[in-house]
Amino acid sequence: MRKIVIPSDFSENAFNALIFAAELFKYERSDFFILHAYADEVYNTEGFLTDELREEFKETTRNNSDLELEKILNRIQDLFPNPRHRFQSISAFGLLVDEVNDLVDRENADIIITSTRGKTNDRKMTFGSNTLQIIKYVQCPVLSIPENYSYSDPKRILFPTNYMLPYQKRELKLVGDLARSFCTQIHMLYISRFPLDSFRQKDNQLAIKEQFYDVDLEFHQIDEQEKTKAILKSIEDLKIDMLILVNSRHSYLENVLYKSTLDRIGLHPRIPFLVLQNFHRN
Repeated sequence: MRKIVIPSDFSENAFNALIFAAELFKYERSDFFILHAYADEVYNTEGFLTDELREEFKETTRNNSDLELEKILNRIQDLFPNPRHRFQSISAFGLLVDEVNDLVDRENADIIITSTRGKTNDRKMTFGSNTLQIIKYVQCPVLSIPENYSYSDPKRILFPTNYMLPYQKRELKLVGDLARSFCTQIHMLYISRFPLDSFRQKDNQLAIKEQFYDVDLEFHQIDEQEKTKAILKSIEDLKIDMLILVNSRHSYLENVLYKSTLDRIGLHPRIPFLVLQNFHRN
């Protein structure tokens, strides 16, 4: 049983991510948890309401959240009456990143699927602040869906790697399962001027091959110092429709995220962007 967490701020961007999730796992028995966290809506009234009125507002906000989630459930089930799928809605008084993290732990979720941007939809930013926080701090794969992206089966996935780190088998299995479901070709991209010759790199590449059994694998090497440029060029040249990066210590993605440059480097994916979290999960 696949378990998928879908954060929602009731925007069309968020609903589009839910549509993508339902399509992506159409062949699998899946539980979808649609989560809305509303603490910020209450905290933003600080200074305007008395304690008594704030409690009333909190209750009203929760009721509104429940109603909006019910609308989403009805809408998605009308669009995708898939007998393999079950949908559950959750209203939570807490910060979104905390509530997503708790839900992932509680349900042992496989993946979080979210929109790159929500209601604020700041087009100057690659990722909205909530999506960025989830990517950085929740130890679960995160698939971000660009605004107005129309679903198509993922046929060509780009997976940049330096083969220096062993990846979590559970997360590689997720990618492998998707690839086998859609007869997807995975393009492993090694960005370096040096050959792949260390024992560590060769062992990690072998582990990837073992996890991606019965998957069409292609291996590429690009001699390009600027990694972002190499990734974007490969997306165009190979007609990629899903990008994978890995968030782990000393990884390229970590360097980007923790230097707070993700929205300045020009990596504005027009395709779904899957972040694997290379951390051990209990």
